[in-house]
Amino acid sequence: MTTPNFRFPRPLGAAISRLPTLPPSFVFTRVLNLLLQRSLYQQELLPLHGKRIAICISDAGLQFHFTVGDKGFRPVPRASQPDLAITATAHDFYLLATRQEDPDSLFFSRRLLVEGDTELGLVAKNTLDGLELPKPVLVMLSPKNLPAWAKSPWPANRGP
Repeated sequence: MTTPNFRFPRPLGAAISRLPTLPPSFVFTRVLNLLLQRSLYQQELLPLHGKRIAICISDAGLQFHFTVGDKGFRPVPRASQPDLAITATAHDFYLLATRQEDPDSLFFSRRLLVEGDTELGLVAKNTLDGLELPKPVLVMLSPKNLPAWAKSPWPANRGP
């Protein structure tokens, strides 16, 4: 089952892109640490240690800047040139997270842009390919469940 393609309106993305990146990066890294703490082993992340990574959601104007340390993911200020930058639309990142699209097909169709250290990009891709997200996380990622996230301060405690 595929979801309809969604794009954030350009004016909204332009407005969001002017906001500071550290608060969203902080939230993003906390969510990553919560979701992946039991799925990743520290040795799998060793090649990423100390590397500056940027995830850019092009249509939403959001950028998450982070690195990997001994205690997991941690936010960093926006770097002029991260070691690895991965850019796609919110919809394409959703498709990747829910395994409805393969990163290679998105890359070769130019919907996923990877810049910087190519070897680091491959390590990140292979690490993420090996992850199995818990089913409740995948259900919460569904666009039809977004209204529940907006209503509750603790969406993880709500059912689908």
